[in-house]
This record gives sequence, C-alpha cells and structure tokens, in this order.
Amino acid sequence: MISGAVVEALQRYVPRDNIHLQEPMAGHTTFRIGGPADCFLQLENEEQLRKVRRYLGLAGVPFFVLGNGSNLLVDDAGYRGVVLQIGQKMSDISVQGCHITAKAGATLAQVAHAAMEHGLTGLEFASGIPGTVGGGVVMNAGAYGGEMSQVVTQVCVVSAEGEFMELDNDTMEFGYRNSVIRHSKFTVTQVTFRLAHGDRETIRARMEELATRRREKQPLEYPSAGSTFKRPEGYYAGKLIMEAGFAGYSIGGARVSEKHCGFVINAGNATAQDVRSLISEIQKRVKEQFRVELEPEIVFLG
Repeated sequence: MISGAVVEALQRYVPRDNIHLQEPMAGHTTFRIGGPADCFLQLENEEQLRKVRRYLGLAGVPFFVLGNGSNLLVDDAGYRGVVLQIGQKMSDISVQGCHITAKAGATLAQVAHAAMEHGLTGLEFASGIPGTVGGGVVMNAGAYGGEMSQVVTQVCVVSAEGEFMELDNDTMEFGYRNSVIRHSKFTVTQVTFRLAHGDRETIRARMEELATRRREKQPLEYPSAGSTFKRPEGYYAGKLIMEAGFAGYSIGGARVSEKHCGFVINAGNATAQDVRSLISEIQKRVKEQFRVELEPEIVFLG
C-alpha cells in the first residue's frame, strides 16, 4: 500500500484532483480487466513527469507508466505501486511541413488523422492502432506492412534521474515490437515523425480500406489487448492457434476469437487469471504440436 507520506509528497508535484487512490484498472485498459492500483496519477506535462519520476525513484516506490492500456493485462489483485498515466492531458499535436510532433499521450489514430488532414502520407497503417504515441514508439507498433521505425525521427524522453533527453531513430534501436526504451528506464514525452506529402483523398481512402479490413478480420466488438502473441519467425500465431484447435476455446470469460485466433478476448467478465490460464494452455499445446514457442505481446502488470 502507498503510505500517506507518499501521497502527501506527490501533491507537491500533481494537483490533488489528479491523484486517485485504489483506482480500478479495468477502466483504464482495453481488456477491461484489472484490480485497483494503489495510486493513479494523471500527468499534465513533462515537468510533472520529471519531478514525480525523480521522487518515486529516490523514495523507492514502484511505478508503471500507462498510455491507453491497449497492450496491457493488469492482475486481478491490482498493482501495488503508482500508475503514471500519460493520456489526453498530454496529447498536443503540431504539424510543420512534412513533420508532425505529438505528445506521448496522443493516440496513434489522432496523429494519423492529423497527417491525413494535412495531406501527409506514411501513417495510414497506424490509423486503427488503439495505443498512444508513447506506447507505440516503445513497442515499435505496426500493422499492414508499416511500423513506427519507418517514420519516427526523434523521441524525447525523461530519464530515471529526471533529465530530458532526445533520441534519434538509430539510437532507438527499433526491432520487431521492440526498442531500446523497453529495456531502459526512459519515459517517452514527445515524438516527431517525418512523413511525405500526398493526396489527402488518397490517404483517406487507404485509411478507410484498412479500417474495413480490421472490422472484417479482427474481433473489435469485444474487449481485448490486440494481438495476444508476437509473430513467431516463419509462422503466423493465429494460424498455429487455429490449427491447434483453439478457435472459440474458452477458460472462464476469456476466449480465443473465432474471427481471428490471434486474439484472446474478454467475452464477458473475464479475469486476468482466466486470460493467463488460456495463454498458458495455448503456449503448451502449440509447442507440443508444432515445436513453436509463442511469446506474448501483452504486457503483464501486477
């Protein structure tokens, strides 16, 4: 549990109205699953983030940085620490020439839409990804042949010591659903994209085409965390899971989508344990049948 002294200290950096104790995390993830976080902070700017991060580090208080919660499974017991939300209060977007600069809390869909409105092409692939810019950069989010590494030129971060730093594309060490930030103590505050000039209506049509493909092939009508597993080299996770006989298979309220077996969905009041048990069963059977290790793409918290 977070002590009263810690909460009192946090009020020096963040307005009291932005500090929530025992906040249910189910309301902050696209899975709609998760117990309460001891303390939930809504950050408004980089300076608040810098001061809070530095204080929590010095005080030895565990913390987790949250965006849109689109790739996250929070334990049923919740999180014994402080959740720092970088969301709509830090979501400004600006456009200059062929560059777009977005705060980390802006959603990828918002940035892709801004690009389209300014006749800039290159972010169409991101228009249906539900995560934020910050989370998207950390995991090098991608879809339909595009990924963040192709368009990101600069990433602004705050270090564990509360220092502001700038990383270029090479320094980010982008890989498949990976970046240097996943293995560091940096927190993303802002991202700059370099795009190309294009025809607005052509860009809009491409975004609508991808949206239609998503609706047809993904279970968007159910809460989920997107693709449950990373794509194993030489295979497709969804195809392996289907061939292992898991289409429609459920444990408690967690179910493998019949529409796309790469998605574990919350079919109704699923618990985090339901999801974990289903993931474990899938991994076990796929390994037995195909000798393929499926690695979760979901981040587990708690």
